[in-house]
Order: sequence, then structure tokens, then C-alpha cells
Amino acid sequence: MSIEIKAPTFPESVADGTVATWHKKPGEAVQRDELLVDIETDKVVLEVVAPADGMLKNVLKEEGDVVLSDEVLAIFVEGAVEASAPQNSAPAAAASAAPSGDVIMSPAARKIAEENGVQAASIAATGKDGRVTKEDVLNHLKTGDSKPAAPAPSAAPAPKKETPAAPAFVSDGERIEKRVPMTRLRATLARRLVEAHQTAAMLTTYNEVNMAPVMELRKKYKDQFEKKHGVKLGFMSFFVKAATEALKRFPAVNASIDGNDMVYHGYQDIGVAVSTERGLVVPILRDTDGMGLAEVESTIADFGLRARDGKLGIDEMQGGTFTISNGGTFGSLMSTPILNPPQTAIMGMHKIQERPMAVNGQVVILPMMYLALSYDHRMIDGKEAVQFLVTIKDLLEDPARLLLDI
Repeated sequence: MSIEIKAPTFPESVADGTVATWHKKPGEAVQRDELLVDIETDKVVLEVVAPADGMLKNVLKEEGDVVLSDEVLAIFVEGAVEASAPQNSAPAAAASAAPSGDVIMSPAARKIAEENGVQAASIAATGKDGRVTKEDVLNHLKTGDSKPAAPAPSAAPAPKKETPAAPAFVSDGERIEKRVPMTRLRATLARRLVEAHQTAAMLTTYNEVNMAPVMELRKKYKDQFEKKHGVKLGFMSFFVKAATEALKRFPAVNASIDGNDMVYHGYQDIGVAVSTERGLVVPILRDTDGMGLAEVESTIADFGLRARDGKLGIDEMQGGTFTISNGGTFGSLMSTPILNPPQTAIMGMHKIQERPMAVNGQVVILPMMYLALSYDHRMIDGKEAVQFLVTIKDLLEDPARLLLDI
């Protein structure tokens, strides 16, 4: 029985998607719930899986094609593959699978490998999910440590197979260039950043925080915390809770702009920026005022894992009243975060760096972190922005304030 493989139903905020990667080819056997194709949208990558055991018959939308919600992508044949495949096609299928075995290869990589008689299993794969890329094959050919795979016995002499080999690929003096299309996620991110620059009256204020109190507290209780809650105690939970308290004290920083209206929110939904191979995503921590440190840490850890695997849902990245970006994980000492419209503020964390500080007339080496708050001057005055950042500084330098609500 033939089944139409359709694109997922996109939410109202997503107009269309792009076919990113087909994981199966026409005629290839597929098991139920096995991944067929990735659909990339402006926000997330959606997966389409096989509805049953069977075979992918026809692909109607190739990689790079734009698809709409519920649009037909391919035709799937349900049932045993062996019964639907002609007997005389078995040798051909075996022959086509022989060069690569179970190794996943891109079309370009497969072509070069076949032209040069290289076995796919002997190539070191660096692509996603163990995929052999074109560069992997080229690097393998340059090393010269591979021997061409022996062709099937035939009357034709083997040397003739070497004539179509592409010498340009193995030239010692060649400089390889790779051109790939920009992902929709990166393109959308770039467009939104430009819009933020053009529409918002964006300013940035800075402050620095002595991280010693939080570090001492974390060092003292991290083992007990992990044993009880099953998650490690990091710094992000302290910053999220401190930001939540500061947002409650300064509602303008927690607000958003909708046209000519200023929308004040009676809740705190904080977005946490996560870097992935496809681009930056910002999943949302909902109602952080009611979350404990353990819940914040476990949710952020779950977001990070699923973001790197492309498993985040669109609903998990919609909304948000404030954003925290942590450039310190990559070693940044100072940066200027850009607003995430329609939000009116974003805070940037940075690397903890030991620096000499004057404390009570003495020079003391302390672990310091610069904090940056970019804000929309249409909504937030400089006084509010500075006091907001000072509040976070005070809460982090004396974590007991978070418990005592002072």
C-alpha cells in the first residue's frame, strides 16, 4: 500500500520549511519510526519518520526545496521490501551497496570514492552521525594510504578504471573550497539582528561581579546538590534566579514592545541562548519565579542536549520576556549582546577572570565577571538599566539575599 509522506504541520509563526537532508534513498528498506528526512525551519529542525516498515518509493521534494505545511514529500510503500523488489534487481542492489557497506556517504563523496576505487569503510568519517563527506574522501586520497578496491573479476583490465580518476582532487598544490547554503536558522537570526539594530534605540551598560561568594557556595554544596537532585550545580541557575528577582523589581526590563504599545508581563519567562551547529537558538524557561535551582539546572541541561540534536520544539522557543546569553563559555571577556525583539533587554555573561581588586584599601585577587545589559531606550531609561544590573550584582555577591528576598 502506498502512503504519502508529508511535511509536519507548521505552527502559524512558521510559513514554510526547507528539505535539509534525506536519510533514505528511493528503493531503500526502512523500518517503522526510522528517520526519513529533516525539514529545517526558521527556528528548529523537524524530523519526519517512517509510518511503517516498507520502502521509500519516490522522492518528490529534493534537498534544498522549499515545502509548505503538510505538503507531500515522498511516496512510501508499506510492506515487506523483499516481496516488492524484483529478483534481478538484487545483484545490482548488492553491487551498489558493496562499495559503502553500512557507511553513510554524501552523494559527492560517494562519486569520488567510486571513481578512485576507494572503499568507504577505509575512510575516516568526520561528518554528522558518522557521515563521510567529500572532504573526508579528498583527505583520504591525499594521504595515499588507501589502495583502490579490486573491481569485480572481468575481462576488462583493471588499469582502465584509473583513467576517470580526478587528478585535480589529489593535486598537492590545490586549495580546496567548499560552498554550502546558509541554513534558514542563521539567515533568520541575521535578519532579526539587523531589524533590531534598525528599529530599537539600543544602548548597553556594563558592570562587574565578584563571583567568589557564588563559587564558594557552589564548591561547598555541589556534591550534596548533585546527589539529591541528580544534576550538577552550575552558575546559570544563580543568574536566572537573580535575573528573575531583578525583573520583578524593574517591570520595564521584563516588558516588550508591540508596535506603539508597551506590554508589561506579570510573569518571568527567561530565554537561555544555546549555540548549535546550525546557529543560535533560545529555548525559554517558563515561570522562573516558581522554579528552584535544581529545576533550572536540569531544564537548561535538557535544552542544551536537545538543541544540539535538533530535538527542540518550536513552542519551546516562542515567547520569552528576557534573554540571557553566556559568551563566557567560549572565553569571551566582554561583548555587546543584541536585543531579541520584541523583548526590551538582554543580559550577557562572560568569562570569569581573576583580577586584582581594591578591597578595604588592600589589593586582592578575585574571580570577576563582566556583565552587559543591552536595552531598548524607547522602553527603559538608563537609570532603570543600571539599577537592574546593580541588583543582579548585589544578589550574586551575597546569595543569601535570594533566600531572604532583600
